[in-house]
Amino acid sequence: MNIKQKNVLITGAAKRIGAACARLLHSEGSNVFLHYRSSQADALELCKELNQQRPDSAKAMQADLLKISELESVAEAASAAWDGIDVLVNNASAFYPAVVAKVTEQHWDDILGINLKAPFFLAKLLSRALTDNKGCIVNIIDIHAEHGLSGYPVYSMSKAGLAAMTRILAKELGPAVRVNGIAPGAIIWPEHELSEQAKQEILQRIMLKRLGEPLDIAKAVLFLVKDAGYITGQIITVDGGRTLSC
Repeated sequence: MNIKQKNVLITGAAKRIGAACARLLHSEGSNVFLHYRSSQADALELCKELNQQRPDSAKAMQADLLKISELESVAEAASAAWDGIDVLVNNASAFYPAVVAKVTEQHWDDILGINLKAPFFLAKLLSRALTDNKGCIVNIIDIHAEHGLSGYPVYSMSKAGLAAMTRILAKELGPAVRVNGIAPGAIIWPEHELSEQAKQEILQRIMLKRLGEPLDIAKAVLFLVKDAGYITGQIITVDGGRTLSC
């Protein structure tokens, strides 16, 4: 896919991996529609930065992806922004701990809603536009979809579901729409605190002995969008060799 002047919707695009994807795809000539939930200042600053580089090439919109009505609004606004959508990057994610004994229904609904329900319904809502444009979907998954993370059972299950969804949507939406995923390992430390000991234990289990960077994931997204015309239903692991020690 020549992604110059293609239209890309990225969820959770204000910071971290989402923002890195937005900057890199934009630098290749794409228009980017930035979804955010609570990080308004970051999203608007990123939108301004991109529009200064190329006028009317970025738009931002706040939405709670747990609400179907707001999902629909994001899909409609993104489709209308530049007359269609070519790429959907499902990046928004909820991540926080709760051991099995302390999981509540609210916890379950929040995690599954953001990590699995929202990506599915966005894919559904945009399937016609993506089919018409022979577009693609990239889902940001996690290495813990396959190797569950202790203390995060619901999160791990939600990402396992997203991996399964990637494969079935590749069947359901093909041949017009390619659907792939990326499974990051330790890219940047989570926003909740980790002890120095915990960080060192994680680093020791990574073959490259360092964290990755958001740009590492963005480059994998760019590859799947731009240069992977014969790849669908696949999940690329970008983890510095972390899963070799599982």
